Amino acid sequence: MGAAAPLAPPFDRAGAARAGVLSLLLFVAACASTPSVVPPVTPGPGPVSPPTPVEGMSLTALPGWAEEDHLAAFSAYVAGCIRARGGAAETVCARARDLAARRVTPSDARAFLETNFVASEARTDDGRTGLLTAYFAPEYPARRAPDNEFDAPVLSRPANLSEVGDRAAIEAGSAQSQALAWMRAEDLFFLQIQGSGTLTFPDGARLRAAYAADNGKPFVGIARPMAERGLLPTNGTSGDAIRGWLSAHRGAEAREVMALNPRYIFFGVSPDDGKEATGAAGVPLPARRSVAVDPSRWTYGEAVWIEADGGNLIGARASYRGLVMALDTGSAIRGPVRADLYIGRGDAAGAEAGAVRHPLRMWRLTPRD
Repeated sequence: MGAAAPLAPPFDRAGAARAGVLSLLLFVAACASTPSVVPPVTPGPGPVSPPTPVEGMSLTALPGWAEEDHLAAFSAYVAGCIRARGGAAETVCARARDLAARRVTPSDARAFLETNFVASEARTDDGRTGLLTAYFAPEYPARRAPDNEFDAPVLSRPANLSEVGDRAAIEAGSAQSQALAWMRAEDLFFLQIQGSGTLTFPDGARLRAAYAADNGKPFVGIARPMAERGLLPTNGTSGDAIRGWLSAHRGAEAREVMALNPRYIFFGVSPDDGKEATGAAGVPLPARRSVAVDPSRWTYGEAVWIEADGGNLIGARASYRGLVMALDTGSAIRGPVRADLYIGRGDAAGAEAGAVRHPLRMWRLTPRD
């Protein structure tokens, strides 16, 4: 098994380009200083009941904890914990934000996390291994008017949403919608899978396309049927491979394959602000430090430790390991050991995300009050 790939590169103050995290979310300065000490909680007058013990293991026992970028992990926690709810969760978040207002070193960050959290491993209901996939905020070329190549409309929420039917019916014109822009058909298909993205136009204009509605049909992945039909090899169904095939067979052949997924997404558009995508928790997503989870099993704003090794898709990285924040969800993300890692924006993020399908272990990091 290869060494685990870090979830984020080393922290540095020039890291405003580090997946957009510093300028948006990681507002902790990295510089030499005397280690900060988190002030103890001073009890009020009268007897004080001891805190209720929190069950779990020390973070030092997590696989790969010693190799973690603890400052990046701490900064991701500070950015996402504002969505945490509950006494201990809110108390520890407040401590973290107080510490983050000062100079923080990697040793400060590590000490804070080890002092304020314990870890407990999540288990699947049937005892099987969990699954890590990944997603990204795509950027796609678009046009204001259709042409031979850009012939797929980005449709607004239709007035007759309950009557639109499946993908094939909508593409035949059943939706009473406005065409907001025009894209290549395969790009629109992937934009609908991602749920949001940035549209770029030849004049330099950029629009953020965001989910507005769907046709109520179930999502059906096309990777397996493409492999079963012999269109792609079994271990060659990455996002890039699927997109390449659809592009090479653009027209009726590609539409037939895309129609295997009856689900159709409608969009709204707004000027692109250049920031990272915002997840279901309402917080901008730190690239490589946030995951979509099943909200019936996890709470937004929770800290999670993930370890995912042994991805077998062509082009896959060996492994992913580190602290991430639960800040998003998705229709295909179900179960206690299931996560979708947000990689970032653009083509490079998309190429990596499309090759993530790794066996997964997850630990819940529970705050101590």
